[in-house]
Amino acid sequence: MGHILLFSLIIGLASALVLIPFSKNKGEEKKQPKSKFLIAFILLLILSVFIFYYVTNLDRNLSSLWILAVIITAAGTVLSTGKERMIKAILFLASLAVAIFFLSAFLFNADKKYEIAKMDIKTEIETFDENETPASVPPQFARNKMKKAFGQVPNTSYYELGNLQIQKVNGEYVYIAPVEFSGFFKWLNGDETPGYFTISATDSSANPKFIKAEMVYTPSSYFSKNIERHIRMQYPQYIFYGDVQLEIDDEGKPHYIRSYGNFVSARNGFDVKGIVAVDPKTGNTKDYPLKDIPSFIDGAVSPEVVSLQNSYFGNYIHGFWNSKFGKKDVKLPSDEGTEANVSPIFDENGEMFYFTDFTSPKEGVDSMLGYSLTNSRTGEATYYTGNLEESYMDSQGALQIIEKKFIEKKWSGEMPVLYNFYGEASWLTPVLDANGFLQNYFIVSAANPEISVYASTPNEALKLYKTALQRGGGTVDGSSKAEEKQISGTVVRVYKEKNGDFTTISFLLNTRQSFVISSENSPMAIYLQEGDPVKVKYLDTGESFLPAKELVIEGLE
Repeated sequence: MGHILLFSLIIGLASALVLIPFSKNKGEEKKQPKSKFLIAFILLLILSVFIFYYVTNLDRNLSSLWILAVIITAAGTVLSTGKERMIKAILFLASLAVAIFFLSAFLFNADKKYEIAKMDIKTEIETFDENETPASVPPQFARNKMKKAFGQVPNTSYYELGNLQIQKVNGEYVYIAPVEFSGFFKWLNGDETPGYFTISATDSSANPKFIKAEMVYTPSSYFSKNIERHIRMQYPQYIFYGDVQLEIDDEGKPHYIRSYGNFVSARNGFDVKGIVAVDPKTGNTKDYPLKDIPSFIDGAVSPEVVSLQNSYFGNYIHGFWNSKFGKKDVKLPSDEGTEANVSPIFDENGEMFYFTDFTSPKEGVDSMLGYSLTNSRTGEATYYTGNLEESYMDSQGALQIIEKKFIEKKWSGEMPVLYNFYGEASWLTPVLDANGFLQNYFIVSAANPEISVYASTPNEALKLYKTALQRGGGTVDGSSKAEEKQISGTVVRVYKEKNGDFTTISFLLNTRQSFVISSENSPMAIYLQEGDPVKVKYLDTGESFLPAKELVIEGLE
């Protein structure tokens, strides 16, 4: 609080010196301004500056005063006379030049923004193994379940559910959401929030748990207990971007964090440098450069920052004017993400990345130009183009297919993420009903949209998709991580299931290995029986049911 008072005092006094005329016209009686008026005027200025910075939480750097400087120097010039007017006119012109520089900075710093957001370029899309279960529970569904479990919160009427986000805690992928005050008077009566909710991000059947953890400094608190204002008071000159986020350590203790950095130039643009972490119970704060982020923090770089950097990378490859007119090589990041237009996902090593696909700026085109993965702890990003000879459907196209597929039920997709399933670039999307409840998981090929399946779980959908790729001529081949192998054995068990015009055959050999194949790929497989000796060519994906590419029934073929 002391810093903002001193800041307001200095700015108020300086503004008063510029505004108040001390010279008089020749015909006027020379007399000093009345002291009472002068003191009242200065106090009013100081109070105005204090209220502005306290309410807005704006950084208290001198550069943030440029609008005030223009107004004060212009008014001071008008009110003064003689040499004093000339001096104040020079100050006005100087402040006006600074204002023009600040207002036009976006025209000239586009190249710097692009360099800050520049990504490594790769062609091959990362592969995904069925055993590496994605964080496939959509946020809206998780949020609905948390709301239904809100009765676990003491004094329920005081609170509401806060912002939802994903995190890895003790090796498990979970959504967390703080309990927030539902209004000013509830804050006055409650003083502190009781804790937060957590729910699995990979198991749609899991139930939310309420974890008790008293929090005094929160986004829904007021005055000095408001978390953003508390951070600003501790770091008055830091440049912050994005909302505060709740992070849980492995002991279950909550921490609020917020990304800080630098302007690219002239109070325009943003380049992330680190985070400020706050203990919401005690208010203790600490800042960390990105290289020193504690291991339990997954989202050090806020999704808002990543979304901004995606915009820089996609739009400013050839400068600002090209982004508006020629648009050569411009690619637009999608707005289908679950957090600030990006979707958090985890890789096989448990590291969190923000996913965003990019599409053409041309209207009516739903082809994907590529996608980015941004490390949520370091901010380092990679841009994947996929096979440059193929055309990929973007996330909007995948959502439109789902909408048409379930048009009568009015179901819709949420959180589409691109994976490489069995060598095929594919969109995995949870499907929700009109009330936000999870109905199934939809997978569609990005290169061949006519190949699509859906099932109640991601793994079930993957098994159906594997068969659909075999039927549709997809690339279930050595381009994925699986090695092609061959085996001979005797059939122990057989299960046949009709899928459209074809039959899916699942069978177990005496080698204790199970396989699956479609009759479209191997028509004679419909005659398979227990006791048949067979030769199988398959992909060693490590799954429970291995995808068979070729089946030979000895004595029948």
